[in-house]
Amino acid sequence: MTGKLAGKVAFITGAARGQGRSHAVRLAEEGADIIAIDACVDYATVTTEMASEEDLAQTVKEVEALDRRIVSRVADVRDPAALTAAVNEGVAELGRLDIVCANAGICTVQTWDQVTPELWQDTLDVNLTGVWNTVVAAIPHLITAGSGSVIITSSTGGIKGQPFLTPYIAAKHGVVGIMKSLANELAQQNIRVNTVHPTGVNTPLLSGLGGMDELIGLDPTTAGIFVNTLPIELVEPRDISNAVLFLASDEARYVTGLQMTVDAGCTNR
Repeated sequence: MTGKLAGKVAFITGAARGQGRSHAVRLAEEGADIIAIDACVDYATVTTEMASEEDLAQTVKEVEALDRRIVSRVADVRDPAALTAAVNEGVAELGRLDIVCANAGICTVQTWDQVTPELWQDTLDVNLTGVWNTVVAAIPHLITAGSGSVIITSSTGGIKGQPFLTPYIAAKHGVVGIMKSLANELAQQNIRVNTVHPTGVNTPLLSGLGGMDELIGLDPTTAGIFVNTLPIELVEPRDISNAVLFLASDEARYVTGLQMTVDAGCTNR
């Protein structure tokens, strides 16, 4: 098998659909085998319907169609033991681990005074603590491999303060702190750690969000915060996957501690 990632194994959370599935397929196209996990569960605090086990099975089908191996598990990033078991089982079957894509996330839209304690906690548990649980489960295998690339999905909201998304924004800023700390701490093990910061991406998660237009209508001065400078409203999942591929590959062998924007200029405003 040839490709930029030939012989490598990637662990991807939130892999059942959206960006996660796109990452799995794009990395497999370049020769990687995949460990794919998703919680496949809905949340009482999130109105968007989340991915299902059928969605995860579709990711498996698409990776296998590329003649790559894939190990899939239903596991929640909020559960460190389940994550560790999933990674360990994947490495036992596929032989190693080289790449980590901490991608799983949830998002809700509301004003600050509509953020319940339960909503706040769910968002941080998945988007922030879930990232920490993911990297903690995976890093020992990267150390064993002698090198690795950790790629954490943040957001334009991990760089700028976008309104009506406060728990999400807090978590996406927080993962930048995790990245910056680990980029320094793991450098001597030749493990690189970076974040990717997309603008709005054309995924089921984003399309399922409701209420943003109404909230912006109440405060139109905030609208420009979300606008891209390039004349495009949404990017596609593959646009983000191409950035993930670069950070995962040897082409980025000296790239660490980077906040990589794929945001059509949104954070430049």
